[in-house]
This record gives sequence, structure tokens and C-alpha cells, in this order.
Amino acid sequence: MLYLNPDDFLLKPAVATIHCEPNWKWRKRGTPMPNYDLFYVWSGEGTVLLNKKPYNVGKGHCFLFNPGDETEATHNPQNPLVLTYIHFDLSKKPRLIPSSHRILKNTISFESLLTQYVRLFLVETYGAEIEGKLILKQLMIHLLREEQEKEEELEGTSNSLLETIHEIANYVQQHPGEPHTIESLSARANLSPRYFSRKFKQIIGQTVKSYIVYSRIKRAEHLLHFSGMSVTEAAYALGYNDLHFFSRQFKQYTGKNPSEVR
Repeated sequence: MLYLNPDDFLLKPAVATIHCEPNWKWRKRGTPMPNYDLFYVWSGEGTVLLNKKPYNVGKGHCFLFNPGDETEATHNPQNPLVLTYIHFDLSKKPRLIPSSHRILKNTISFESLLTQYVRLFLVETYGAEIEGKLILKQLMIHLLREEQEKEEELEGTSNSLLETIHEIANYVQQHPGEPHTIESLSARANLSPRYFSRKFKQIIGQTVKSYIVYSRIKRAEHLLHFSGMSVTEAAYALGYNDLHFFSRQFKQYTGKNPSEVR
């Protein structure tokens, strides 16, 4: 999208900044995403399912959904999401396109652009469409720039460190029921907890704690689908002593209750 002209962006009327109601849920569509959707989280806590992959989201998380994507989302009613969404299309096929998910470092300038864009269409602002296209291209450049900076950071990461972090991630996936902690996993990697946490998030794209929960819930889905285990048996097998807490985490990640999956 870096090389597209602003006129190549086709704006859609679907745009807003919303404070989600406590019972808000973004259900899976009957048909895949028909256009592009820039989706940004200002605050709150929730889970987005993009093509069945869960992401724990909070402030600074940004998605660029593409045509054909399947999307769902839920949130914590006690800490509801505040988000902005902008739908648009392109008249040309882009040579470069931002990744589907990113946690932004520089939220201030990005949020300023989002606010400016939404404000243009709250009232009939003179020149809104022309300015909106310019802002939308700026938003895409911002995402591509952050992506480039992350790639440069990873280029400075040694192969041995990359292998170590991936080995730890694989270990968590293979042993989801163990009582993993940042301290135990960092010790396994022979790294300090703080450095390990930072590098794990940078390389894997999720925090250590989020990845542990994600691995447990994915295994729980498999057990409930195929092993014949009850919800209680699956929860205990994965280290959960509190069945209510397990059910809440399961629904947060999958949008369903464990009993529905079974």
C-alpha cells in the first residue's frame, strides 16, 4: 500500500469509534470479510479470532483484516473494549500490505490520525473524502514502518536466540498442562526473566503468559473434540483447579463454552 496513490483507496461508510457494551460480541459472519477493515483497540481487554487464530488484545493492538478473512471477537464485560474500525477497498492490487496483526509502539501519532479520520465523517466536513484518503494512506505507512523496524530488530537477533525462543514455545505447546511460569521457562532458556519475556514477545508475537494460556486452550479444544473427556477432566488435565476460571478463559479465547465444543 506504500506505492498506491491516495485515490486508489475507496472509502466505505462503515467507520466509527465505539465503546462496546458489556454483552458485546462480534460473531462470525455468514460470509468472509468483503473488504479491508482497519481495527484498532484503544483500551479494554478481549480476544479476537482471526481465521481461527486467537489474539489476546488490549491497548495498542491493531488489525488489518483482508477480504476473505473470517473474524470473531469477544471481550471482558468488566473491562470492555473501546475500538475504532475503518472499512475500505482498493482499486489496485497493492505491492506491499501491512501484516494482519501488530502491537503498536507509537500509539500517540497513530491515534491522532484515527481521531482525525473519524471526525471527518461525523459531520459533513468540506473535502472529507480527499483528506480521508490521505489519512488512510498515512495510517498504512505507519503500520508498514513499524513492521520494517521490527524486521530490523529481529535481524539483530542471533540465530541461537531465535532457536532457543522457538524451542521454548514448542515445549509449552507439547506440555500445556505443566505449571509454566516466566521464571521456569527463562531458566530453561538460560536467560533472565525480563530479557526472556521481551524477546519471547518480540519473536513469537505474544506475551509468555498469553502463549501459555493459548496453548492450554488449543489442547483443551482437541481433548473435548476427540478424547471423550468431560469438561472437568480436560480442565484438570491441563492444570486448572478452578472449573469456572477454565470455562471463562476458554470462552474468552474461542467464543464458546467448553460444553458447546464437547
